[in-house]
Formats: sequence, C-alpha cells, structure tokens
Amino acid sequence: MYNVIVTTTRWVRSVEFILEDSLGFILNKTNTKLKNVLFRRLREHDVTPEQWSALCCLWKQEGVTPKDLADLIFKDKPNTNRILEKLETKNMIVRKSHPSDKRAFQIYLTDRGRQLKDELVPIVSNLLEEVTVGLDQSQLEALKNMLNQMFEQIRD
Repeated sequence: MYNVIVTTTRWVRSVEFILEDSLGFILNKTNTKLKNVLFRRLREHDVTPEQWSALCCLWKQEGVTPKDLADLIFKDKPNTNRILEKLETKNMIVRKSHPSDKRAFQIYLTDRGRQLKDELVPIVSNLLEEVTVGLDQSQLEALKNMLNQMFEQIRD
C-alpha cells in the first residue's frame, strides 16, 4: 500500500494508491505472464513472441518495409530490425530491394516462414482459449473493445 500526497494551492490531502489494484499493473502482469507462456510454447519452433507478431503481419501481407512492420507490431525500428535479422538468419524471411526506393527493402516470407503459419497458429489459438476460459464470446469482445478504447485514448 502506498500513500501519495496530492497538493493543490488550497489544501493537501493523502490519497491511497494500491499498486496491486491498479489497472496498469494488472495489465502489465497479465501481459508478462502471457508472453512468458507464449515464449515457452513457441520455443520448439525457434520463434519468440516478438518474431511471432512479425510473422503474423507477414502472413497477412508480404512486401512491407521494416518501417511499416515496426508500426504494425508497435516496436521501434532498431528492435524491428533485430527481429528481422533473426528471422532472416533462421531462413523464415528474405529482404528484397524496394522497386521505387533503392535505399529501402521489402520483406517476404520464405517457404519455411509460410509453413510456420500452420504450426504456430494452433499453438497460439489454444493458449488464448486456455486463458479466456470462463469468458463467453460477448465478454471477450467487450474486453477487447474496452482495451482498444483505452489504447486510443492514450496520448503520447
């Protein structure tokens, strides 16, 4: 339990802040635990959760630039480049020169990268089913809508 002092020009009052009851704390601990379990389940396929998110975007649309991918997976460009380097080393993607911008390149899946979709999607789908046991479809949709609404309201 933490006490936070809030001051204004008129008065001073103590506000109790309970970390364990904070929405941000709950979201973070849930994300951390989910990411750790996902890491263990994808390990036998030599894919990390970050690489999984990049592959998911590429399964939907190949030929994106690293910047486009960074925006899609909510990572900065240096982290995205490290993810791409690992995927390229593992022969899951290839980089090809961009047809109109010689300084840039586009990302494409290899056959191995494409094959992984059939292996990984069931693993992740099963995990999400496990962690949402007890939530019906309407609750799950409401939760996703609320989280997306919160995301949209956050100003940098």
